Amino acid sequence: MTVEPIRNMKDIKAVINYLKEGTMRDYLLFMFGVNTGLRIGDIIILKYSDVFDEKGNFKQYLVIRERKTYKEKKIKLNDSLKKALKSFISHHPELRKKEFIFASRKGGYISRIQAYRVLKKAANTVGLENFGTHSMRKTWGYHTYKASKYNIGLIMDMFNHSSQKVTLRYIGISQDQKDELFSIVQFG
Repeated sequence: MTVEPIRNMKDIKAVINYLKEGTMRDYLLFMFGVNTGLRIGDIIILKYSDVFDEKGNFKQYLVIRERKTYKEKKIKLNDSLKKALKSFISHHPELRKKEFIFASRKGGYISRIQAYRVLKKAANTVGLENFGTHSMRKTWGYHTYKASKYNIGLIMDMFNHSSQKVTLRYIGISQDQKDELFSIVQFG
């Protein structure tokens, strides 16, 4: 099964609303995924000090070294993600003393499997198919591509892809275009 981006904004909002009713941690996990385009493995290891300075203010940029590519990524957090982080911190003031934002009760940070479980449950509850943790990254790419007026070079750079074709297929644009063909050409 190939995971897909969440193309419909109503579906994204439905996942957000479902997760808000559960734990703030799981809600924030999804918010990080759809607002940064980071891989789940890079999200779950984030530390309080990656996002906030010593005074508790947001850093200007989230700077990480991607686990898969070892490349440095510099991300400006948007207002939606900052709001979610503020809410999370206000409900979890102890986090300032802990290392990981997505802390596990067992110590350290939550596993990729645990992240998958909570997000997959949310997706299933709102009726999404072909969803996996990579769907958040693809969702960010899909909507950023459209919002940037189809600036494929920008998305390629963000994802470290080597070709436009790879990026378009990755964010589901190729499939959208194929689907459209079947709507355009009809007989009978």
